[in-house]
Amino acid sequence: MLRRIVLIWLALGGGLCTTLVAVPDPALAQLKRTPTRGETAAAAALSQLGVSFSWGGGSVKGPTIGIGRGAATTGFDCSGLTLYAWSRAGVRLSHYTGAQFRQGRRIPLSARRRGDLLFFGGGTGDPTHVALFLGGGVMIHAPKTGDVVRRANFLRSPYFRSAFRGAVRPG
Repeated sequence: MLRRIVLIWLALGGGLCTTLVAVPDPALAQLKRTPTRGETAAAAALSQLGVSFSWGGGSVKGPTIGIGRGAATTGFDCSGLTLYAWSRAGVRLSHYTGAQFRQGRRIPLSARRRGDLLFFGGGTGDPTHVALFLGGGVMIHAPKTGDVVRRANFLRSPYFRSAFRGAVRPG
């Protein structure tokens, strides 16, 4: 563990004494640690906050003009945002929520980590929505036409809690 040297001045009996003590410095250790791929993906997604939703939009390079009802808008759809974010971490994902649901390792909700993919909806077929887990009960996603990339607390949302299908850790 990284340590920093702390100079402690002790006043003893009217005189001054100097003692060096090594103490843990978690902030310094945090600076030296390489981020996980999930943390890199989450940071990439957060850099896109406020970008427009565009059906079929998004690539490994960032927001794109969408297709169909997204053809007039540059932005991301939900799977476009996740494929962009994970590409920044060196992981290639398909541009389809159902395919992303099968790309990676399924994990229990209790074991989720920053950057894990969260899937919602679709009944017994493929899920219809994907988001990236940020921490606590918060995710980042591209919700729907007319909206923008935003954070949401999925654990406090009755819709997202009831529509949850599973979590996947890509890579």
